[in-house]
Amino acid sequence: MKLDHKPRDTFMAETTAADRPAAQVLRELMRDYISHRRKAREYDEFLRRKIETARASMRAGIGTPQEEIEAETALRRAELLSGAGEAGL
Repeated sequence: MKLDHKPRDTFMAETTAADRPAAQVLRELMRDYISHRRKAREYDEFLRRKIETARASMRAGIGTPQEEIEAETALRRAELLSGAGEAGL
């Protein structure tokens, strides 16, 4: 791994100031990075499967179109706001 001198020197100074071996800090950073990337890939895969399941249900005629959900939500919101206004809220 090639590193520029200035960031490397700054990193080494910080690990020395923290009284921690640079190799240990690098291992922790690498583990954290690997864990973060793994979780991101797992979430992307989860989301892909969820979207595909939703699309398959819509193709099969199961589910509610977005326009209908938005219309129902707007109606519900208007009713709640009306009720809140009548209650003096």
